[in-house]
Amino acid sequence: MSEITGDATPHMRPAFGSGPLLVLGAALCWGTTGTLQALAPAGASSLSVGAVRLLVGGLALLFFAAARGLLRDVRALPLAATLLAAVAVAAYQLCFFAGVRIAGVAAGTLVAIGSAPIFAGVLGILVLRERPGTRWAIATLLAIGGCTLLVAGGNGSSINRPEPLGVLLALGAGASYAIYTLLTKRIVAEVAPDLAAAAVFSLGALLLSPLLFVSDMRWLATPRGAGVALALGLVATAIAYRLYTRALRTVPASTAVTLALAEPLAAGLLGVFVLGEWLSTAGWLGGLLIVAALLLLTIQRAPQRPH
Repeated sequence: MSEITGDATPHMRPAFGSGPLLVLGAALCWGTTGTLQALAPAGASSLSVGAVRLLVGGLALLFFAAARGLLRDVRALPLAATLLAAVAVAAYQLCFFAGVRIAGVAAGTLVAIGSAPIFAGVLGILVLRERPGTRWAIATLLAIGGCTLLVAGGNGSSINRPEPLGVLLALGAGASYAIYTLLTKRIVAEVAPDLAAAAVFSLGALLLSPLLFVSDMRWLATPRGAGVALALGLVATAIAYRLYTRALRTVPASTAVTLALAEPLAAGLLGVFVLGEWLSTAGWLGGLLIVAALLLLTIQRAPQRPH
């Protein structure tokens, strides 16, 4: 985010109604993912849940786009960017769940969410010619440090030495998420955000659809399983990415990925208040660091008024 300098000390004002708040809204929706998966019936594997999540979310986003009459503009989609963004979305699901399984939940999650802002910052500079600035760098360091405390020690868990393959897969998840963000920023420069989200996630769901035929899907036939699938698809996917895609029209890719680190904070709080989990002192401290990082990115400097 650009910074304004001057002789007088600038006033600070919150960026209400702006892109950063849309990203925070998306992060709050993503934060429900862990709680919803914990509520899923026994036998619901992570890969099958991820595939169903994309399927329901993609269909819902298609409905949103069709209701607004946007599907008639489908030919305006940049084909290469849309296909690559869909591959990135599908790759994120596979890399993240596999990385967490091999490296462990704490280590895999930490590597994935901690590497994504770094990948986004570097790719934003090289590809989009963005200049994140000092504020972004400080906020990113604060957020990554907060996530480290929240994920690694937030519930009293510890990180054992992870398997190298699990770390590589988690890094792949972080890179996939950053690439998806940069490509989507390119797409929304050409078409409406709702059409961009519908196209990317529908194609991503199509890429993961074979998992639906090789996984045990009996959990989906239960009322509880169907409810979890709908909540994951509608809240944690369709609404979340609709907000996120809209935000990318005005928010730099690097800033958006850093702001999305509010997700583990939301997930931790839901775990405390819904699942009865607990946070250690380190976890609460991590949450405060994340809040400080978010405030640093969402509070803008007001333009100076001439005397």
